[in-house]
Amino acid sequence: MSTTMSTQSQAAHTLAWNMKLVAQHELSGFGGVGEGTNVQKTKDGRRIFWMAHESAPKNFTAVDVTDPHNPKLVVQTDLPHGDMRSNSLDVVGDVMAVAYQTKKWGLKPAGFDLFDISAPEKPRLISHFDGSGPSSRGAHCVWFADGEYVHMSCGAADFTPTNEKDDQFYRIIDVRNPSKPVEVGRWWYPGTRKGDAEPPPPRHPKFDGGYRPHNTNVYPGRPDRAYVAYIDGGAWILDISDKAHPKAVGHLQYSPPYNGFTHTVMPLISRDLLIISDECVRDNGIDWPKLTWVVDARTESNLVPIATLPLPPVETFSKRGGRFGSHNMHENYPGPCAWRSDTIVVATFFNGGVRAYDTSNPYQPKEVAYFVPGAPKMSRAGAVQVNDVFVDDRGLVFAVDRFAGGLYILEMSL
Repeated sequence: MSTTMSTQSQAAHTLAWNMKLVAQHELSGFGGVGEGTNVQKTKDGRRIFWMAHESAPKNFTAVDVTDPHNPKLVVQTDLPHGDMRSNSLDVVGDVMAVAYQTKKWGLKPAGFDLFDISAPEKPRLISHFDGSGPSSRGAHCVWFADGEYVHMSCGAADFTPTNEKDDQFYRIIDVRNPSKPVEVGRWWYPGTRKGDAEPPPPRHPKFDGGYRPHNTNVYPGRPDRAYVAYIDGGAWILDISDKAHPKAVGHLQYSPPYNGFTHTVMPLISRDLLIISDECVRDNGIDWPKLTWVVDARTESNLVPIATLPLPPVETFSKRGGRFGSHNMHENYPGPCAWRSDTIVVATFFNGGVRAYDTSNPYQPKEVAYFVPGAPKMSRAGAVQVNDVFVDDRGLVFAVDRFAGGLYILEMSL
């Protein structure tokens, strides 16, 4: 009889190095969290961690993490119906933007809501921006950092894609009057809208994820730039100094032949680098490799990959259950409660947990910490699926599970 544990048995055990668990909260049994997380500091000094859910029935959840050893549920809300998801949110002060995406074209509500969260226990709807339409599922992801504009991946009533998988594009929404959001600019991959002069882009023969944006990040260090991850369309740098007319200034595309699904483009502005993640979307390593790239961006018009973040062997982790590969990262959010670093990258890898890397030598990034929780109870993946991560200004790591595990609060020892 062999004494070696099976990969599935190993998935039940926590793996950790230079990260330790402070607390876990299962969110009253609704532990499936999407990729929208942020921290609010209330006027009475509390810290509230907000999370958008991966799927129905829940919309968003808030947990008081003022004492990270004793997280407390503050509020948990329901979606209007089961054929939609929230998935993404962002917080500026006492205002929160929440994305709404439907399962099929033409359903409502689709777009985003703005909430007044000055009383976290009682979020109050300020306004709804309608992104629905005959060829639209609404908004998948929002970026709201300056209190003035929401940048998002969203469909529209007047946008008909050349391919049904290309039904979202980059939209810029002015919310300086939060009761009346209004679009001020948009951009899409040439050839993805019916009527474009350009031909439709090439499709991957096996892994066609679509040509639509995922994350659309804009930072105060470069307010004239949007860093857009366009799924199979790769990474784009857009000049948005004129928000009504965004212009492409840089592009890196490697699908095909690589398996695409570019998820996040995070600039390390002081170092002229980009960290680019490609989301794993298939179980059991079917779409491997899904990597996190280090890219030289000194010349925006000629982006050059120079390294990838090292990972444990796919031969082992692909058998642990669910997805294994790159997903999202702590995006150096420019809010007052966020930790920021131009050298340390903290990223998520589904059943590979949350991992930290030192990129001081960008050609040879080194792993410096990881935490892989044991398989959550009732998880249909049979292993943890760490979906998103946020690091606050205290250095605490907030990692969330896609299905059942809820919220993990961690400390790093770097």
